[in-house]
Amino acid sequence: MNIFSDVLLDTILDSVRMLPFLFAAFLLLEALEHYSTAFVNKTLGRLNKAGPIAGALFGCVPQCGFSVLAANLYSGGVISLGTLLAVFLSTSDEAVIILLGQPDKGAIIWRLLAVKLIIAIAAGYITDLLIAGSITSAKHIHDLCGRCGCHNHRGILKPALNHTLKLFGYIFIFSSVLNLLTALTGIDTVSTFLLNGSVFQPFLTAVIGFIPNCAASVLLTELYLSGAISFAAVISGLCTNAGMGLIILFKVNKNYKENLSITGLLYLTAAAAGMILSI
Repeated sequence: MNIFSDVLLDTILDSVRMLPFLFAAFLLLEALEHYSTAFVNKTLGRLNKAGPIAGALFGCVPQCGFSVLAANLYSGGVISLGTLLAVFLSTSDEAVIILLGQPDKGAIIWRLLAVKLIIAIAAGYITDLLIAGSITSAKHIHDLCGRCGCHNHRGILKPALNHTLKLFGYIFIFSSVLNLLTALTGIDTVSTFLLNGSVFQPFLTAVIGFIPNCAASVLLTELYLSGAISFAAVISGLCTNAGMGLIILFKVNKNYKENLSITGLLYLTAAAAGMILSI
């Protein structure tokens, strides 16, 4: 019973932390759809040029709320694929918090954030310039809620709240199942499959990073601090560790082929970065 109560408490806390980001994203999307003007569209176009930089900086904040927000904004056509990728790559979830708890690891924090920023910004701009056109489809804010009937009501607050609560329920159910499996089986068992000291280790840690909750970032950070994985490997794993961002992307963006392409691009970028750092 203690396991179930702990899992329930952790799930509630993790899910509630995302509520402000979910509501902010949908409120912005509703406002843009209802009140967009040529001036707003022109301004967003200009901001997109700096999108990967802004996305990478926001992603460095030690929680995964911004990856959830970015997934919603991308699915509504507000930000570019490069900006979305930059947010995902720079997100580190609980890793920074764990390192902050150890005063002698200050240099590691700055090095980790600096490397992830460089990777995220470079990958974001390369994606927008060379890759996005072959992956992305045309998007409009209305695509997120065209079939839900929420726009039968006037205003933006009620539709935004409606979307937020629906997605919150989805996050809560998914997180509950994942946290329970983690508690019962023990996520530490994945460490037995790691190729310690191998140049191919980043390919494995990049897979671990896809686990969509803080357990992955905690495991990767602890393994790095214990010497079980290299700096290159922890960077690779944390680059794919976008929290619930990818899950939300698959939920709100109905082009699943595109979602799979984005997931593959995220993995290849993280693994390649780790490989280069290893060499």
